[in-house]
Amino acid sequence: MTTSAIIPVILSGGSGTRLWPMSRSDRPKQFLALTADATMLQLTAERTRDARFAAPIVVAGAAHAAMVEEQFAQIGIEPAAIILEPVARNTAPAIALAALAADDPHAPLLVMPSDHAIADASAFGDAIAAALPLVEQGWLVTFGITPDAPETGYGYIKVGEALGEGVHRVDRFVEKPPREAAEAMLASGDHAWNGGIFLFRADIFLGALSVHAPDMLAAAQEAMAKAERNGVQVRPDAQAFAASPSNSIDYAVMEKADRVAVVPVSMGWSDIGSWDALHALSACDPQGNSSRGDAVLIDVENSLVRADGVRVAMVGVSDLIVIASGSDILILPRGRSQDVRKVIDALKD
Repeated sequence: MTTSAIIPVILSGGSGTRLWPMSRSDRPKQFLALTADATMLQLTAERTRDARFAAPIVVAGAAHAAMVEEQFAQIGIEPAAIILEPVARNTAPAIALAALAADDPHAPLLVMPSDHAIADASAFGDAIAAALPLVEQGWLVTFGITPDAPETGYGYIKVGEALGEGVHRVDRFVEKPPREAAEAMLASGDHAWNGGIFLFRADIFLGALSVHAPDMLAAAQEAMAKAERNGVQVRPDAQAFAASPSNSIDYAVMEKADRVAVVPVSMGWSDIGSWDALHALSACDPQGNSSRGDAVLIDVENSLVRADGVRVAMVGVSDLIVIASGSDILILPRGRSQDVRKVIDALKD
């Protein structure tokens, strides 16, 4: 078993446009309080507030530096580093920056998106404990979310042979499937959703990059060697980092490496990828409504209302999503929240 403290790596570079109009490029969803009084970023950091964990490394967009520092200060956690990406290059290069910044190259890195909800933190902790023995042996571990519906918006992991208590070899990664394939995988009982949460040693991940994505590793190394440092803020060299290929950790490493394991876990996980997903997670009144902000609901059922600085009054309606933020108002039927992307495209046009 490793004696090194686990270093949380919190990826906070997402744009969060699926939750427009509250989530915008200048304040993406990880900086919003969606499921609790704390923001998604703060809740992610809070899960690592125990003796097993070292101070977190945060990887964020350069434009969000002040927000990251402010939100960590509000909860009394000081990051070991806030690495500010000069350009977005997807998750694999972002994790490479964090691995290079780790004080202990043999330390396990717990890589987590900053904008996911986990209702059962205890189950998550147990899954981490189950993964650590293999991580110490040099395995790359991902956490597979126990599926409860044939979702077509997630990638899947086929769970292979057992490697230890609660840990299995990854048989294969599956792209986002069509409905029929998703239903078959759910029925088989041997597939998990790919939640994008990982645990591996820093040196093992960098070694895998050297084999499977050497150009990416070289770009990250040069960017960190030439980085500007100011307190906890680290600004990798923009020209060097921009030369990196843009790729996810799944494509760059996990689908190619030999020793890749999965810990299936049921922990009340959601990526809150839509307003419908937030409604499903939220506490509702007896009429099935979830509202935050200044909202007046009369004879309303099964609706989600979020009001930021403006009053929303609804009478005699049901199954609606109403989001009011700034000068923008979004209204759509429940079940259609993925169509927010159409709104974003229309606004761009």
